[in-house]
Amino acid sequence: MIVPQDRTAPAVELIESTVGTTHLVVLPGAARDPVGDLVMCDVARESTDELLHGLRGMKIDQDGSIAVESIDLSMSTRADRAEEDAPGEGADAVIWEQLAEATHEESTLSFTYLSFMGLATMIAACGVVLDNAILIVGAMAVGPEFGPLAGVCTAIVQRAPRLAVRSLTALLVGFATAILATTLFSLLMDWLNQFSEEMLDAERPQTSFIWQPDLFSFVVALLAGAAGTLSLTSSKSGALVGVAISVTTVPAAANAAVALSYGEVGQMWGSIEQLLLNLLGIMLAGTATLALQQRLWRKHRGRLKRRLRRG
Repeated sequence: MIVPQDRTAPAVELIESTVGTTHLVVLPGAARDPVGDLVMCDVARESTDELLHGLRGMKIDQDGSIAVESIDLSMSTRADRAEEDAPGEGADAVIWEQLAEATHEESTLSFTYLSFMGLATMIAACGVVLDNAILIVGAMAVGPEFGPLAGVCTAIVQRAPRLAVRSLTALLVGFATAILATTLFSLLMDWLNQFSEEMLDAERPQTSFIWQPDLFSFVVALLAGAAGTLSLTSSKSGALVGVAISVTTVPAAANAAVALSYGEVGQMWGSIEQLLLNLLGIMLAGTATLALQQRLWRKHRGRLKRRLRRG
């Protein structure tokens, strides 16, 4: 942190009084732009959100700077003790500022985001026409749509309308652009004799579920939304791969695009229904998961404060 000199003493006092902090370093006058003292400390993940809340209350983020980095390895008895003293489990803690920053970045409507959406949908289109599950899985892994979906969930729980608008815009524009691009791609592949209407209408045991939504589709979307949100808030990003191959958002958009290129209205609307069903399920489950985490953590932090006051 770069802390204005008139706020260094209260900032240090806050750090020292926060359970789960250690390795406090203060370098007076070390910062030049902005001018201030350099303050560094290690803090357990469970205590990070509370500490950040207090530091922002001092407006250090406005008049100075706050940077948070994850430590991959810390060989220190004091660090181990701080981790043990911190309330709860690190995997259960949510750093809301980090979550908001991550979802803000992931929900930006950029050229890279649109490119990934388009490429993922085109890969899925090949998988749909060829009835190839491997290509479908690959498309799900490439698709970047979980970022805006997580942004919508975070915006609802944190009551951040700007993030909600930003995320929904990225989601809707991204899928619309991807479907349009994939429709043109399908027409090109048909001209090259690689796609055909017969291939789309043929028996597709591996991919026909994509345009035939049912209750099971919605249940899978709910489970995937909860899993994806937990993986994001606990920094266990490996679970995102499992989420990516569990939900048929990008493949449904691809099937809709290919069906549109051949005028297959039934398949197109079935695919769009599948897409909307999955998006709704993910957002509902993600929002509910975040709200539950927020409520449980507030209760836990309240119990800790009461115990500290009694002590």
